[in-house]
Amino acid sequence: MILPGATLGVLGGGQLGRMFAMSARSMGYRVVTWDPDPHCPAKDFSSFHLSAGFEDEDAVRYCLDNMDAVTTEFENVPAKTLERLSEKLIVTPPAKGVGICQDRIREKTFLSGLGFPVPEFFPVTQKKDIDSIPPGFPFPALLKRSRLGYDGKGQMPVGTPDEAASIFSAWGGVPCILEERVLFDKEISVILARNRSGAIRYFPVSENRHRQGVLEISVAPARIREALAKKAMEIAGSVAEKMEYSGILAVELFLLHDGRFLVNELAPRPHNSGHFTLDACLTSQFEQQVRVLCDIPMGDSALSMPAAMGNLMGDLWTKGEPDWDILLENPRLKLHLYGKSSPRPGRKMGHFTILGNHPDDAYEEALVLLQRLQSPL
Repeated sequence: MILPGATLGVLGGGQLGRMFAMSARSMGYRVVTWDPDPHCPAKDFSSFHLSAGFEDEDAVRYCLDNMDAVTTEFENVPAKTLERLSEKLIVTPPAKGVGICQDRIREKTFLSGLGFPVPEFFPVTQKKDIDSIPPGFPFPALLKRSRLGYDGKGQMPVGTPDEAASIFSAWGGVPCILEERVLFDKEISVILARNRSGAIRYFPVSENRHRQGVLEISVAPARIREALAKKAMEIAGSVAEKMEYSGILAVELFLLHDGRFLVNELAPRPHNSGHFTLDACLTSQFEQQVRVLCDIPMGDSALSMPAAMGNLMGDLWTKGEPDWDILLENPRLKLHLYGKSSPRPGRKMGHFTILGNHPDDAYEEALVLLQRLQSPL
């Protein structure tokens, strides 16, 4: 076990790194954040900040000489850097798991190869691949960049193979994946923690609502039958086991009208849809990230009461500072701002959690609050 007083590193200094650092510091650990941005949000809660690229050799050596364990806050850290660090340090998630999740083609191929249900897909790594799309492939579809896509970025709807070829060329021929557009009843998230001994703790299954490809609201528990929630957790746990994963893993699934699940995406880190755990669970996803990294016993992840999380996007700052009274007048609301200095449309600036007696009530209240923020009187 790595006990309080040790130094933990987090690669990535965004809001996820910030909330990890806050949890780790409150537990008595020193935290080094590594992010090219010298003003990243996580720096505020860091013992030391490395402002360098993720392949910088001096930064790698600093970590090897000054840290006890390392984690990540996003999946696009070079796997080779994680492999270097793991030669001497404890690293979670392991490079293998990050490598699977940072490439959509590799991720979908891994999942389908092991029999997990996924949307129909077809890799496109060169333009001539489009000529080989199976005749029955379901269009309209989505063309997604295989790497570096998030929050709806790096993906476009396509109605025909010719349209896919045109967009593929416009993107410079970078590797892509063509996926069927799934008609689903709900999108849900299962966030779990798996330690190096293979024990798993699940957070309550959450239900997600998106707006323009970006998560807008998550509500927990998800408004689905208990048997379906258990099935979703079984799928997510099996994915983590097959990956030989350790750390926090988010598994996004589509729930179809006939009760089947399709695995949509994996995220090898805490996830936006799990931010409600900061206020509504006995142990948050970030504290659990610290516990798994340090190999100390995992905390109880039970839900204290139903909750809904609402994202605060940079669009809310278009006409100046949002009217925080709309949120702060509510005694059952918790506000989290990420310390980002420059709001812009589409940028996550913070979130709030509203606690309620029933998930329906929490969801409706979160929706009304967001609408009031977007259109204040």
